[in-house]
Amino acid sequence: MSKAALKSRTQDIVVEKVFAHPPEKLWKALTTFELMSRWLRMPTTGFAPVKGNRFTYQTTPAGKWDGVIHCEVLEVKPNERFSYSWKGGRESNVGYGAPLDTVVTFTLATVGGGTRLSLVHSGFVLPRNESAFKGMGDGWQKVVPTIGDIAGGE
Repeated sequence: MSKAALKSRTQDIVVEKVFAHPPEKLWKALTTFELMSRWLRMPTTGFAPVKGNRFTYQTTPAGKWDGVIHCEVLEVKPNERFSYSWKGGRESNVGYGAPLDTVVTFTLATVGGGTRLSLVHSGFVLPRNESAFKGMGDGWQKVVPTIGDIAGGE
């Protein structure tokens, strides 16, 4: 094993927020194609909240990477937990667009006065995914409140 491989480690993005909405409203915002496209702000193709369903997001291409994020629904527990893989990048890219093989998990829990939404985007291999980790960490911090805004409008 190389020195670089020995020094790599994985890191997770964790964002939690409590909303004054019941779990059903947040679930609808998380798992309805049209609503998901609004809060994520990325073109989405083929999404359905069904275990095993494969879908894609399109983001900005980089180097030899076409910008397509390949996803597969891993878990669907209505009003409780929703999880999918998030894979993209290209071996030849360093920094933005480097290979990424992660998992996004949303967990909903009833708390006094509403619902706690917990997002964990796990599996960033550092230092290879440092650029994605920073960019997506900032992005999820902005996206999670938007999920609540959309849920409130439904």
